[in-house]
Amino acid sequence: MPRSDPPDRPPAWFRIAARLRGALTYVSVFALLGGAVAVVAGRDGPVGEVGRAVFYAGIGALAVVMAATLLPGAPAVRPRTLAAPVRGRWRTVNSPANRRPSHGTHGLGQTHAVDLVFDPADRTPPRFGWTGGFVPPSARPGFGQPVYAPAEGTVVAVRDGQRDHRCRASWPGLVYLLVEGVVRELLGPRFLLGNHIVLDVGGGEYVVLAHLRRRSLTVRPGARVAAGAVLGGCGNSGNSSEPHLHLQLMDHAHPQVAAGLPFRLADVIGDHGRPLAGLPPTGEHLRTTRPPAPTMPTRARPVPDAVR
Repeated sequence: MPRSDPPDRPPAWFRIAARLRGALTYVSVFALLGGAVAVVAGRDGPVGEVGRAVFYAGIGALAVVMAATLLPGAPAVRPRTLAAPVRGRWRTVNSPANRRPSHGTHGLGQTHAVDLVFDPADRTPPRFGWTGGFVPPSARPGFGQPVYAPAEGTVVAVRDGQRDHRCRASWPGLVYLLVEGVVRELLGPRFLLGNHIVLDVGGGEYVVLAHLRRRSLTVRPGARVAAGAVLGGCGNSGNSSEPHLHLQLMDHAHPQVAAGLPFRLADVIGDHGRPLAGLPPTGEHLRTTRPPAPTMPTRARPVPDAVR
């Protein structure tokens, strides 16, 4: 019996889980905090009893959130083809070709997300070790590399203004990044994604391009862009260890309640020199077959305050 092709959309339960995950995250936090305060204030009285009930409900809600966030695997969905958002030779990190969810979490629509690190063949990548990790982002070749629209679409969100912090590319830096990541998680998606753009590419699907360079973003919400238009520069803002582009496709404009969707990139070849049918595994490279990217201006155009 022939195998049926995967559907174009994830099943309803996967989308519902994403919506509930986002809502229950806030419910669990408020229930835990409010319940704890009520228990302390009411002690053995009726207020304390209500506080304990609310606190336990918060624990239950948090358990549901964790289950929906860390659930291994993902339902089969036909991948959407996007244009490459970068030019040149880039190394893949946290690739969905290795595992799903690719970043270890379904949260923020990251089920099929990939990280791309600029890795030109004529430069030797720095070694990851105990020292030398806290270098300025400008020390890495990817900093400021142009980022392109991977499809025609409408800009629905622009977040700019976060600084490009020093790299965290060492063992001490990784520990710092993990602790810092917990704080950013509590502050919300904006502080995890850093400077980013959400692009409505039609069909109820949205692309996120994250960790962009501060003040490099060239578009405003509501702008219509063509595939291949320069949207900004690769940066090191948000929860980032070194300058790279975080790319993901999702089914909602707000990452907090979005389900991640699979995608492939057109016009790219792998380390073997052949066109790629999907994203390469972590550690391998993709190269675009399009002309080289234009050089970004030394000083990128400031973004108006209204969209920062």
